[in-house]
This record gives sequence, C-alpha cells and structure tokens, in this order.
Amino acid sequence: MTIKILGAIFLGLASGLAVGSGFVAFLTVLGVIPRLTQLSKTKRMIQHYEWAVVIGALTGVLASLRDPFLGISAYFLIPLGVTDGIFVGMLAAALTEVLNVLPILAKRIRLDGKIILLIMAIVLGKIFGSIFQWVYFIPHK
Repeated sequence: MTIKILGAIFLGLASGLAVGSGFVAFLTVLGVIPRLTQLSKTKRMIQHYEWAVVIGALTGVLASLRDPFLGISAYFLIPLGVTDGIFVGMLAAALTEVLNVLPILAKRIRLDGKIILLIMAIVLGKIFGSIFQWVYFIPHK
C-alpha cells in the first residue's frame, strides 16, 4: 500500500473515532438516554435504548460507506419514517428537557406564561418544514 492510502485510512479512522467519542460524550454528559427513559416511563428498558443507539450508529456508518438498495415497498417506508420521526422527536425532547432550553427561550422572547405557544410553533414549523422538503427537494416519479 502506498503512503496516500495508509494516510487516508488513518485519517478516516481517527476522524470516526473523534466523532464517535464526541457523540458518546454528548449522550453521557447530558444524560440524554436516562432522561428519555424517564420521560417515556420505561426506565427498565434503559439497556435496550443504549443498544439501539449503538446499533443505530453502526448501521448509519455502514449505510454511509455504501449505497444500500433495500428493494422494499414504498408503503413500508411510511411506518419506518413515522418511527424514525418519533425517535428523533423523543431524543430532541429529552435533550431540550435536560438543557432546560424552553423556559430560557420563553423568558428571552417574553413569552413567560405561554410556553405552549412556543412548543406549538416549534412543532408546526418542523411539520411544515418536513413537508416542504419532501415536496420540493425529493424527486417523485
């Protein structure tokens, strides 16, 4: 092997290790997974959440290294997308809860007693943004 190939392998492994370590530190220091289990009232399943994160990260790495073709029906993608959205939403909610972001934001924009309006604005913005992206940027046959 040439020096360029060995350098690329080293750089790729070092970058992956740095990003993976940062991701684990992010989840560990902020206590996102324990808070997620607390919010969903499933503390007894904390190891399942941890393994889901590990397996999901590894699957994401493998999928990004290759261009997988699953050959599944488009109708199967609907529940897959829904479950993906639920997971990301719960993870974001746990992170928001851990960081106590919403009360601070509500105080900054002078919506102290109206946090529900702030939450609904975030939810509706996410929904309409996702629909816009799906309609405008994803090619349809």
